[in-house]
Amino acid sequence: MAPEPWLSADEIAEHLAVTKDTVYVWIAEKALPAHKVGRVWRFQVSEVDDWVRNGGAATTESP
Repeated sequence: MAPEPWLSADEIAEHLAVTKDTVYVWIAEKALPAHKVGRVWRFQVSEVDDWVRNGGAATTESP
């Protein structure tokens, strides 16, 4: 079995159908699973998908 590839911020944004800016906000504010490699962020789809399934990307609306 081949190891899971690491994706860039652009690629994970496309995977999630959000902007790259949203990805960076989620890293800072919602603990989106990301790994800093040098100066760039890298992502594994399985970690990000688990985070989404567990409500990490859910929005909270105030009444």
